[in-house]
Amino acid sequence: MSAKHFVNDPTLLLNTALESLTLTNPSVALETDNKIVYRRPGNEQSQVSIVSGGGSGHEPSFGAFVGAGLLSGAVAGTIFASPSAEQIRKAIMSRVDTNKGVLVTVMNYTGDVLNFGMAVEKAKAAGLEVEMLVVGDDVGVGRERGGKVGRRGIAGTVLVHKISGALAAQGATLEQVHKVAKLTAENIVSVGASLEHVHVPGRALPGPKAPGSLAVDEVEVGMGIHNEPGSGRAKVELPELVSTMMSQLLDKNDTDRAFLNVNSNEVVLLVNNLGGVSVLELGGITTEVVKQLGQWGIQPVRILSGTYMTSLNGLGFSISLLNVVNTDIGGPSMIQLLDYPCEATGWTAPISKNTWEVKNTNTREDTAAADESVKPSGLKIDASAFTKSLTSGLEALVEAEPEVTRYDTVVGDGDCGIGLKRGAEAVLKHLKETKATGDAVIDVAQIVPVIETAMDGTSGALFAIFLNALVHSLRVFGPGEATPQVWAGALKQSCDALSRYTPARPGDRTIVDALYPFVEVLGKSGDIKKAAQAAKDAADGTKGMKASLGRAVYVGGTGFEEVPDPGAWGLACFFNGLAGLKPEEEGWEAV
Repeated sequence: MSAKHFVNDPTLLLNTALESLTLTNPSVALETDNKIVYRRPGNEQSQVSIVSGGGSGHEPSFGAFVGAGLLSGAVAGTIFASPSAEQIRKAIMSRVDTNKGVLVTVMNYTGDVLNFGMAVEKAKAAGLEVEMLVVGDDVGVGRERGGKVGRRGIAGTVLVHKISGALAAQGATLEQVHKVAKLTAENIVSVGASLEHVHVPGRALPGPKAPGSLAVDEVEVGMGIHNEPGSGRAKVELPELVSTMMSQLLDKNDTDRAFLNVNSNEVVLLVNNLGGVSVLELGGITTEVVKQLGQWGIQPVRILSGTYMTSLNGLGFSISLLNVVNTDIGGPSMIQLLDYPCEATGWTAPISKNTWEVKNTNTREDTAAADESVKPSGLKIDASAFTKSLTSGLEALVEAEPEVTRYDTVVGDGDCGIGLKRGAEAVLKHLKETKATGDAVIDVAQIVPVIETAMDGTSGALFAIFLNALVHSLRVFGPGEATPQVWAGALKQSCDALSRYTPARPGDRTIVDALYPFVEVLGKSGDIKKAAQAAKDAADGTKGMKASLGRAVYVGGTGFEEVPDPGAWGLACFFNGLAGLKPEEEGWEAV
């Protein structure tokens, strides 16, 4: 036992904590290998399932919110780290009821968005009806610092879960549940404050003057739930601290943080314990918050005070405000949904006598998730030409690796070329070992797991999301012939899908600078060579373009003026190889 924790082994801690959820609520089960908590199947009618999750350390979010009237399933990563896309895929496809569709709700952190997004696209490609919602409610980081990434997701997310879970339990459609969940998320603002950074079990204990630590009389306003910095530090008493937080939440003149216009007579207040504040002290904080809300002319219609989303044993709290608006679905209001009964221990709701006495021991077995077969689409391609063209593109990408690596050494961390080459070589090996079928959906779908296995990091996740979306889009266009216009239409839909998981757009100096022009010109002309040339021109045009996203944002110097974006250039090389073109010193000429 360490001086900081009763259980110092993070793996043992996580596994036993997840097991405890099945002990305190007999209506939930645990799939241990993939750390999935889910509702046991019973005699209840099918409903829209709601799946969430994220890194552990935020308990009771998310596993303890699984239960009747709330979440259908939750996926746990290691402490402060996203679960993998495969964990999430199995949760969606085999651990919850999919008959009425699935809503996947995730907080706005890059790893979570990409991994949950990849799983969602795989589920869609398999034919399931799935929607995804990203929640960002934190105003601790304003518009300027947040940039294209946007606001972080913190405790206000649990209000989205509660309201959407109640609506799903009452038989609403996936479209209705998604709409109301999105509306709820758009009307929430939150901000936190903490007196100290937290310590993660299993890590070395910090010294008395560890980098970033706060002084004994300091508080950090806007600290994130993973120890991320907020808007600043101060030496203040509680009333002044709450006043600062209220201004960040409600001051319409603060253009950097005026995310919410409170235009409703009904406002819900959530005062959340980050894990280390005593119940006594949280009561004092709640009273101060309610008093100051009155000074802003707000009398909350509901006040929730307790432990909903923690940062381990964080010595802090957060304030969330929900502006209650009309849902326009002809059903229950947001307040009625918030009041709707649920059986989830994290909501501090009692488990009913009937649930205890039914002694439900049912579990869900691997069925849909285990079935990796892809059904034919009838969208026909020339199998030989497909293999030859794709091989040409991949070989061009492998050949371009030294150049891409050189570019990335100037403006990044030097691994872009190797990552692209690794993925290309894996697909080339697959093409040699697996004969194309002539069905576009099947042949593209067979490549997806190769990419997911061979490529890691952010770029690997982006490629996997795009290709999963492409499988789904191609199926929509079948049956028939896969003409260039069909490919362009499917690729456009895949770009739209990708844009839901990354803020990257042309002009941000990323791989999409080459992707979007290729798709656009292919759609207009039906000529793959013209599309490839457009991709090359756009990639070349990233020289001198300052990066808005990715590691290049943090790399100093003038290197960006001298070389194109490595990822965009690599993709342009692939497209030109695909089209049967090759780079020459004075441009791209036909082979």
